Amino acid sequence: MTDTQPAPKTRHRTAARAAVLALPLAIGLLGGAVTPAQAATAAAPAPLSCQGKTIDTKAPIHYRTETMIKAPLSKIWRLQTDVERWPSWQEPVLTTKRLDWGPLRKNSRFRWTTPAPPTATTPATTLSITSTVHQIQRGKCIRWSGPAVGEGLSIDNGIHVWNFTEVKGGVLVRTEENWSGAQVEADVPTATKFLGWGLEAWLKDLKATAESHC
Repeated sequence: MTDTQPAPKTRHRTAARAAVLALPLAIGLLGGAVTPAQAATAAAPAPLSCQGKTIDTKAPIHYRTETMIKAPLSKIWRLQTDVERWPSWQEPVLTTKRLDWGPLRKNSRFRWTTPAPPTATTPATTLSITSTVHQIQRGKCIRWSGPAVGEGLSIDNGIHVWNFTEVKGGVLVRTEENWSGAQVEADVPTATKFLGWGLEAWLKDLKATAESHC
């Protein structure tokens, strides 16, 4: 497999999207701040899982969200698992490259890049994330993890779980992720906010793309 390159972007569009990115995931302008209550509460539900495995529930940085997508499960699953095409519908994903061949499966690895804007303690950079799939059940769930590394910024590990459930009128897509590492754990509220924005933006893009031309 080779790198999938996104369509050319104008300087204005790239700057705008970079401003709503941070750390290893695409971060969207959602019109509202992520609150600690959204990230974790005392009455939080059981963590999402795939084949019995969850995020690192002891990690101080974690976030969970969900959305209803009015599209066939097959289309949603194809968009999510065809990682080399992510740049075609997630503008913040600059490049993706499969490190193995064939359908996404257990032990599949892929490397992808995304810009991260500056924060109070870290410079603007481009993060390279190397993800490894640990669990996957077709049409049901995916769990992967991996580090994110950029100049002046790194996340030691992120564990990401996705669940897909067919319901009346569409598919309920739920996702949960944690980050770990000394650099991001030095400012848990900021890291949690950025993680939340990223997951919300990912779902927003997935929903918009899956529901188009349905």
